[in-house]
Amino acid sequence: MKEKNELLKGLPTDFFKQFKSGDDFTGFMDALFKRGVEELLSGELDAHLGYDKHTTSSGSNKRNGYKSKTIKTTKGSYIIDVPRDRESSFEPRLIPKRKRMIDHIEDVVVSFYAKGMSTEDISTQINELYGVGISSSTVSNITERVLVDVALWQQRPLDGTYLVVWLDGIVFKVRQDNKIINKCVYIIAGLNTMGKKEVLGLWINEQESATFWMKALTDLRARGVQDILIACSDNLKGLTQAIQAIFPETVTQLCIVHQIRNSLKKVPYKNRREVAADLKNIYEASNEEAASQAFFGFELKWGKTYPYICTSWKNNWANLVPFLQYPMEIRKLIYTTNMIENLNRNVRKFTKNKTMFPDDDAVMKAVYLAIQHASKVWTKEIMNWASIASQFLIIYPERSKIIF
Repeated sequence: MKEKNELLKGLPTDFFKQFKSGDDFTGFMDALFKRGVEELLSGELDAHLGYDKHTTSSGSNKRNGYKSKTIKTTKGSYIIDVPRDRESSFEPRLIPKRKRMIDHIEDVVVSFYAKGMSTEDISTQINELYGVGISSSTVSNITERVLVDVALWQQRPLDGTYLVVWLDGIVFKVRQDNKIINKCVYIIAGLNTMGKKEVLGLWINEQESATFWMKALTDLRARGVQDILIACSDNLKGLTQAIQAIFPETVTQLCIVHQIRNSLKKVPYKNRREVAADLKNIYEASNEEAASQAFFGFELKWGKTYPYICTSWKNNWANLVPFLQYPMEIRKLIYTTNMIENLNRNVRKFTKNKTMFPDDDAVMKAVYLAIQHASKVWTKEIMNWASIASQFLIIYPERSKIIF
């Protein structure tokens, strides 16, 4: 600030009197900015060619006139004359090729989009914050680049082994063929052998189905996943079979919390607490034998009143109790899909302002950006990792391949 004041002191006293209005002074400052940028570009070209303007050089590359380029800054738009060279090897650092807007604003646009703002709202907000007029179509063009990131991320190679994976879906309203329909975004997250959680992939389809889950799991196999020790999911019909069709050695665990919710769905309020307490005796049992005894007691007490609950537990028993064979630390990881539901809540937080998406690409961009933001916290190493890693090594000595 002191240096700027010293420069102002060097100006003639009557210098500012030439400006009769604020517009006159603004026009002068715009011209000064434009001239300054052009001189900086000219200096960059001097350094690139190895000789100053108006001097001669024995090199083959020469100056080759100018080309006009519109740039956008926090002060507005300017048409700048960018110097060229004959060999077209000059790439300005001040204003890189194919860049028409300062990167900071592009980052802000993407950040606003990730938080669920519409393209029109983003356009208005950018204009208010930076004085840069960008259209809704420009905002769309900027966010379109996210699809390139999504494609690269979706195709990245994965680890060979995942200790646990969680499978879940989120439903969004999407416009298709002039209708608004529900579409499911399939999300698979995994616990890798370093103790870190990561989202393995995203897929979108009209409705959640075991057949499409099989397609998603096949994609994981194609990207390098050879083994999954435990897979946790809700009780979607056919999903367990789909998992075992692609990864036959994987232990499949149905979410106990989903099972409890479904069990209590039709229980009157007056009995709900007592029924829930008796079900708790089943899933908090020390082992499968104790769980079977607890279920036998539940059936004697409630079987005639709520037969559908007993039928559901019997039909799904083989996929509800696998967690009981593991130590407590691993049990907490796999008896519920809370791990991925926590991630889904973060996705919802960023997409809640979007009541409807115009197409599948818009959904994928929004969910991808939300996941990238949430992953900054969500991907931290899980608690008690050293103990959990040791347990996996003992239970699966050949398959777990833990890396400390």
